[in-house]
Formats: sequence, structure tokens, C-alpha cells
Amino acid sequence: MIERNEGERLTPAGRSPVPRPAKHGVLVACIVLLIIAIAVAAGVVPRWRARAALRTETYDLAVPSVSVIHPKLGAPKTEIVLPGNIQAFVDSPIYARTNGYLKKWYADIGTRVKKGQLLADIETPEVDQQLDQARADLNTAQANYRLSQITASRYQDLLKTDAVSKQDVDNANGDFEAKRAMVDSALSNERRLEQLQSFEKIYAPFDGVITARNTDVGHLINSGAGGPATELFHIAALGKLRVYVNVPQQDSVSAKPGLKADLTFQEFPGRKFKGTLVRTADSIDPASRTLLVEVDVDNPTGELLPGAYAEVHLQVPSGSPAYILPVSTLIFRAHGLQVATVDPQNRAALKNITLGRDLGNEVEVVSGISAADSIIVTPPDSLVSGEAVRVVAAATIPQREPSGNSEQ
Repeated sequence: MIERNEGERLTPAGRSPVPRPAKHGVLVACIVLLIIAIAVAAGVVPRWRARAALRTETYDLAVPSVSVIHPKLGAPKTEIVLPGNIQAFVDSPIYARTNGYLKKWYADIGTRVKKGQLLADIETPEVDQQLDQARADLNTAQANYRLSQITASRYQDLLKTDAVSKQDVDNANGDFEAKRAMVDSALSNERRLEQLQSFEKIYAPFDGVITARNTDVGHLINSGAGGPATELFHIAALGKLRVYVNVPQQDSVSAKPGLKADLTFQEFPGRKFKGTLVRTADSIDPASRTLLVEVDVDNPTGELLPGAYAEVHLQVPSGSPAYILPVSTLIFRAHGLQVATVDPQNRAALKNITLGRDLGNEVEVVSGISAADSIIVTPPDSLVSGEAVRVVAAATIPQREPSGNSEQ
């Protein structure tokens, strides 16, 4: 009887037994499982990598990236440009001191005159007649004075011989004193009318230019008695000009007499006219919060005209060191004006600052920061103190080029 082991099958005589198909199924199953594992791994690994990348990106986005700058120290002297109003150094209207009619005028607008130069003649017939009457009254008073003097002298001699009484002598002396007082009164009246008559001629009170003529030949001249006076001429001294400037309160401490100033005009492009601050009002205007100062400028050629508009450049010494920052670094919040800085641990710190001048794209900071601070440019709106930041670049403040105007 032929014996066979379990799991084998008989073969023809002389041949080896053939394995059963069970081993082949196991191999196929292993291969299938391997394929499934590879497929699963191919789907899971990219997802895991994507999650890791998302986690990294989220962390990176949570830490804002910023660029920083260091404040630039301002100049020791600050130039402030302010509007100025030019006035003549001496400016005066000319009125008549007597009544009459204008006989002739000798200077028109634009005429340069010297002190004491005749400007006009006025006819005053009433004053002339009053002067003649005053002189006649003076002659009468002098004649009475001389007679009373002789009478008093004679009574003094007669008193020595008891020819007259003492009362008569006193009466004669009293009359003599009264006549002398009348002479003094008549003489004063004559001098008053002579001075009034001298006002018939109008003279220039100082060297200058006639800027207005408000009368003509034949006009009735009223000196103000019984009606408003009429201005005949207006004269201005142009050899030196006064420029009045309102300096802001924050710069008023540095606006001291002796400070140099440059004046520029639109009608004189590229030119500067030198001036000097000579006096201040020593009082802040409560309406504008400014200090009124006067700058004097020489005008020997007369090319600068009173009433013109000028830009006054004042070189004001800086009272305290100021730093220059671009306006993109400023933060406007309820706590006041702030800037954001980065500390050595790469954390943000908000600092309150005080501004000086507004330079357009830049501002002056007079307190709150130092030269060593790293200031964040264009800080995020949500940035708070203590928040971690990443410094990605260092920015620079562009240098401003000074204006190259030529001097006078």
C-alpha cells in the first residue's frame, strides 16, 4: 500500500511530490498587502509633510516680519521758514497844520526826497491878516508899556519930594506891570501866528520816497479844526526795512536779538537778502500762540518794497537734540503718538514720543527715543508691546539735499 504524507499528492512513479497551492496563495497575499502598504504610505506621507509645512507657515505668520531703522540725529541748528510782512523803517502821513488852499505841490508818488525838502505851498489869507493884526496889537501894547514905564519912573522921583502920595506911586507901578504883561501876551500871539504862517510850506520830515499824494492845486486844506483832517502826502524811508515775523511758541525761546536771518522773494529767485533779528515783543499772542519779532534788512538800492511778502529763514539753535524719523514709523493710538522699537530679544516695545517740527515726509522727535533704538518702519496695526517679531531688513533714512540759493 502506498503511503502519502498529508499535504502531498501522488505523482507518477519515480517523480518528486508536488507542493500544494496553499503556499502560492500566501505569497500573493503578502504581495497584495505590500502594495496596499505602499499605497497607504504614498497617501499619508504627503499629508504629513503638508501638515508640517502648514504648521511651520502658521508659526512664521504668527511672528510678524519687520524692517527697522536707527534714528538720525538732527542738526544743531534748525532752519525754520516763516512768512514775513515788510514795512518801511519809518512810515508817516503828512498833514497840514493850517487852513487854506493848496497853491502848488513839488513832489509826486515815487519821488525820492531829502529831509527838509519843500513838498507843497498853501495859501492862508486869514492867517496873514491875523498876523498883521497881532503885530499892530503888539505895537500898541509896546507904546502903552513905554508910557507906563515913564509915568512910573516920574512918580518915583516925585515921591522923593512929597509931590505925590504913595498911593499914586503904587497905582503907576501897577499899571506899568500890567502894560508889560500885555506886551508879553501880544508878543506870544505874534509868534503863534508866525509859526502858523510857517505851516504854509510843507517840508519832508526825513529822507524817503513819496508813496501817496492825496491833494492837488486848489484843494481846500483843513487842518482838522471843525472837521476831519486830510492827509496830503505819505512818505516812507526805504534805506532800511522792518520785517515782522510770527515765530511759533515752540521756537520762541531761541528767537533772540542778534539771530541772523535770510529773506527770499518770489520776484528774486535764487537770491537771499541778509537780515538780523533786532527785537521781540517779549509776549506770546494768546490768539495765535506766536511771538512777534522784528528783522531789519538793509535796502540801499531800494529794490525791496514795503508791503511785500517774504519768506524768512531763521537759523534757530536746537534747544535739545532731536532725531529725524520718517512718518511711516509713527503709530496713532489712544495712548498718544508712539513708535515701535525692537529690543535685543526681538520683541516689540512701544514708546511714547514728542514731536518737534513737521518736515513733510519726515518729522523731528524731541523726546522718547535714543540713537541706539531700532525703530520699526510701517509697524502692523495689531502690534503690541512684548510681541515677538522677526527683523528681516534694516532700512535707511534718505538724506535731504539742502537748497542751493545764492546770496545777495
